[in-house]
Amino acid sequence: MGDLGHELWFGVGPEPRTDGAARLVDVAVLAEEAGLDLVALQDHPYQPRHLDALTALGQIGARTRRIRLLPDVVNLPLRPPQVLAKAVASLDVMTGGRVELGLGAGFFWDAVASYGGSRRSPKEAVDAVAEALDVIRLLWTPGGPVSYDGAHYRLDGARPGPFPAHPMGIWVGAYRPRLLEVTGAKADGWIPSKGYVTREELPRLGRIVDEAARGRPIRKAFNVSGSFDPHGTGWFEGPPDLWAEQLAELVLDVGMSVFVLGTSDERQIKVFAAEVAPRVRELVAAERRAPAPPVAAVIDDASRPRSAKRDVASLSPRQREIGNRLVLIHDHLRQELARIGDAVEQVAQGRAEAAAVRSMINDLTMRQNYWTLGGFCASYCRVLTAHHSIEDAHMFPGLVAAEASLAPVIRRLEEEHEVIAEILTGLDADLVAMVTDPSGLDEVRRRVATLTEALLSHLAYEEEELVEPLSRLELDV
Repeated sequence: MGDLGHELWFGVGPEPRTDGAARLVDVAVLAEEAGLDLVALQDHPYQPRHLDALTALGQIGARTRRIRLLPDVVNLPLRPPQVLAKAVASLDVMTGGRVELGLGAGFFWDAVASYGGSRRSPKEAVDAVAEALDVIRLLWTPGGPVSYDGAHYRLDGARPGPFPAHPMGIWVGAYRPRLLEVTGAKADGWIPSKGYVTREELPRLGRIVDEAARGRPIRKAFNVSGSFDPHGTGWFEGPPDLWAEQLAELVLDVGMSVFVLGTSDERQIKVFAAEVAPRVRELVAAERRAPAPPVAAVIDDASRPRSAKRDVASLSPRQREIGNRLVLIHDHLRQELARIGDAVEQVAQGRAEAAAVRSMINDLTMRQNYWTLGGFCASYCRVLTAHHSIEDAHMFPGLVAAEASLAPVIRRLEEEHEVIAEILTGLDADLVAMVTDPSGLDEVRRRVATLTEALLSHLAYEEEELVEPLSRLELDV
């Protein structure tokens, strides 16, 4: 399978050396300031010269505002999934939804055993990953106590929570067929490393993941290393333009969309951020670029399901205030949308650059993630009842759990979230292309018009269907 259309992320993977703790955080801050999307730390608990990956990521999260955090990859034999689920969900909550989870089956078995971990056969290691994925999902799903009886991991009436602040991806480091199949069937992403796979092997391994995924768009990340040798001609051994061509090839032919450069070198980080990443985005955007779809094909009001609702006026002022919070949140999104339209016109008049509009779109996308838009429902609500304890849950699952008749509406809203996210991705690609081809301004305008009409219609529909039940059921937004 070729390009899966995912947003491209570029990151850095510095070595978490014990003797360089302050430097490690500085590298992460530099990566964020340079515009990179991700900082990843390898996890080898038995390695005395390495800091604990999760602890270090917590400190990095406290010193940064935007950049995503990735343990790359967690050593499963030494990190039981029951506690790992809580640890990374807690980190995600505390960093505002910036964590993805890399998961590894284990490799250096003598070192694992020296720390008291199980020395697993290849089959046992794969089985343990499959079970761990199940256990983590159970503990990240709102609801009552859960049980699980696996060969490696068990739950016996465990209470789920805390829950990630966004739909956290679990990416598995895999190279052999059976673990690749488990990755495609159960995980959200695949994350191999250049040191363990050849250029020729990547497409074949990726196909195994795709076939097991059965149409699910699996994220594919790649840990890459090399040098920016101005005279080099090898695989990631050459000038930035050659790197960009090789990375774009992996996006378009293999479906890769996340690239982590293993380095702590300031110069390499700046070159990767300033010269390689933008060029990859340009090359990929040129291939992805397509006309904006007509709005009627995006949002069809006539086919939207409707639910029976009571008159909001019959509710108490306190109840009405709860539902009105959703409207206030949407009003902020409407204001941001208007700002994007204004910014596009400033670009047309030569008073702003496309990069400024991209920044606004990224801000809007982040707010969508936080306020249940764009297919990533991440705002928490509290379900208040006289007979149950207060539990944090995602708004949509909370609504469906409280009132099953809302399920068709919720499904439709989730579908529209995905459509709007695709429009945003297309708009971002158009803006990237416009950097090198100013004639693309008309397409950007058309895409903004599509986004505006679709999003305003969607927000109105969501308010029409959810304000009343949120108020009546007293689900705090």
